Amino acid sequence: MIPAYANFGGKIHGGILLSLMDKVAYAAASKHAGNYCVTVSVDGVNFLQPVEVGELVSLLASVNYVGRTSLLVGIKVIAEDVRTGTVKHTNTSYFTMVAKDDSGQPTAVPGLTLETHEDSRRFLEAIKRREFRERNRAEFDNALSTLAVQQEMYLLRQERCQIAY
Repeated sequence: MIPAYANFGGKIHGGILLSLMDKVAYAAASKHAGNYCVTVSVDGVNFLQPVEVGELVSLLASVNYVGRTSLLVGIKVIAEDVRTGTVKHTNTSYFTMVAKDDSGQPTAVPGLTLETHEDSRRFLEAIKRREFRERNRAEFDNALSTLAVQQEMYLLRQERCQIAY
């Protein structure tokens, strides 16, 4: 990581890491799909530890799940201080990608061969991740659609805000 990638605090911008992760997700998805792929969503963007200027960053990608036209790519980010040999896990994120044909329409992707117990675990985890996300999205959408602002104003008393109207 070079100094131009650093923020004012001297750490590597999260956006730089996200951009690298997106490129790696594209490479893994496109290689499996045999087609151009686009990013649809990103789950689990948590910066566990900062990446420092001068550290060597490695991004490990695996296609964990395939649907009809979509793929879930897991990305693990590792930073290494090459002077000391210290290695740290900085991120794990999941990119949902969709394969596109030459006309830009979603196109079918090949199935995934699960060669190890770990492959099976990742595939099953991806199914559970999707189920959980869909359930939470529906619950959240329902909560927003039924939000009664006047009745929920009491919640603001516990927050760091002032009502100025």
